[in-house]
Amino acid sequence: MNACEPSLAHPQQRAAPATAPVAAPVTTPTPVPSLPQLPAAAHGEGRRADRWLLARVLASLGSPPLELAIRDGARVSSGTPVARVTFDSRSTLLWMAPDVPLRFGDAYSDGSVTVEGDLVALLETVYHAGRRTAGERGSIARRVARAVQRRHLNTLSGSRENIHHHYDIGNAFYELWLGATMAYTCAYYPQPTATLDEAQVAKMDHVCRKLRLKPGESVVEAGCGWGMLAMHMARRYGVRVRAFNISHEQILWARERAAREGLADRIEYIEDDYRNISGQYDAFVSVGMLEHVGLKNYPMLGGIASRCLGGRGRGLIHSIGRNRPAPLQPWIEKRIFPGGYPPSPSEMARIFEPWDLSILDMENLRLHYAQTLRHWLDLFEGASERVRAMFDERFVRMWRLYLAGSVAAFTTGSLQLFQVVFAPGESNDIPWTRAHLYTS
Repeated sequence: MNACEPSLAHPQQRAAPATAPVAAPVTTPTPVPSLPQLPAAAHGEGRRADRWLLARVLASLGSPPLELAIRDGARVSSGTPVARVTFDSRSTLLWMAPDVPLRFGDAYSDGSVTVEGDLVALLETVYHAGRRTAGERGSIARRVARAVQRRHLNTLSGSRENIHHHYDIGNAFYELWLGATMAYTCAYYPQPTATLDEAQVAKMDHVCRKLRLKPGESVVEAGCGWGMLAMHMARRYGVRVRAFNISHEQILWARERAAREGLADRIEYIEDDYRNISGQYDAFVSVGMLEHVGLKNYPMLGGIASRCLGGRGRGLIHSIGRNRPAPLQPWIEKRIFPGGYPPSPSEMARIFEPWDLSILDMENLRLHYAQTLRHWLDLFEGASERVRAMFDERFVRMWRLYLAGSVAAFTTGSLQLFQVVFAPGESNDIPWTRAHLYTS
C-alpha cells in the first residue's frame, strides 16, 4: 500500500484509530447550499464576514504562511505566503469550514478550491503548522473519522471490497506512473540520485537480503501486489514462492507476466485472503499489506506467520506507520483507502508478542518513501492527459492531491515507513551483524 495525508488537516490528528483509481464513480460530496444574495448595502458587511471566516479557517490550521481568498472577494494571509488557496464562492467556504480535514479534498477535487503555488509545499507548510497546534483540533472531524472507520471493517468480505475500491480500477492506470517494476510500495535509494526503477529493484534486493534467502528455499508472500517481488525472489535468489492477493486484476497481471518471463513453475499466485494461508516455509514476507489488515487482526496475522515458520526461518513485514497511534487522514480513508490504518511500533508489536516472535531488526525508510512519491507524482503529472481520458478531471485532481499529500506526510514525519525483520523466539538462526545487508 501507499498512503497518505493530502488534506489541510493536522497530520497527527486524533480522529479515531483505524492503518490508489476507483472502481465505482466517486461519490459526489454534499451539495454546497445556496445562500441568498446580499443587498448592495450589505456587501461591506458581507466582505468583513468573509475575512473573519477566512481568518478562522487559517487560524484553525495553525496560521501557516498561506493566503486564503474567495474568488473576486475577501482574502487574508499569514506571514510570507508559500501558496494561495482560493475558494470559488462564500458558499464553498461555509460548506467546508465545519470539517476542513474531510471537505477540503472534495472541494479541491471538484475544482471549487484552487491552489496557486506548489501543492506539496502548501501541504508541508500546513503539516508543520499543525504540529505546533497539536491537540487543538475540534471534535467534529474526530466523530467523522470514527464513523468512517466503523463503516470499513476488515472482515473477509470487507477487505475484498476495500481492496477492489483501490486496486481493481484498471492495471493500465497504474502502468502509467508506477514504473517498469509496477511496485506500489516504498522504494530503496542506495543513492538519492537513483531512478525510480533502480530504487525499486534495490528495495527488492534489500528485502531479500534481510530475509537471507538461499536457493531452493520456500517463501510465502502475504499480499503480493502485481507480483514483482515474487518474480525477483524466484529469478535472483532461486526460491519457490506462494504469493497471496485478493485483487483479481493484480493476480491476472502477475500470472501473465510470470508466464512471459518463464517463472510460472517457481511461483504460485493465489487469489485468496492472507487468512487462508497454509503450509510451512523458510520465509514469510509481507510488503505493503499491513495497512489493510486492521488492528483487530494483528494477532491473527502473527499467528499465521508463526505457523508458517514452524519454529524456524525468518519473516519481514514492510508497512507505512506512525510514531504514535493516530488514524488515517479522513479524506484519504473515505475516498482513497477505505479500511486503511498506518500502525505505530507499539501497535505492530501486537503481531509478534502473542506468538513469541522476536523482532531482529527495524528500519525506518521514511525519506525513501518521500522520494518514491516524488517520482510517482512526476510520472502521474506527465500522464495526466491520458488519465483524464480514462476517467475525468475530478479523478486527476483527486489523485494529484493524494500523491502530493503523501509526499508531504513523509517529509514532515506525519507518516513513517517501517521494515521489521522477525523470527521465532526459539530460533538461533540470527545474523551476527548487518554486514549481509550491504554486500552483494
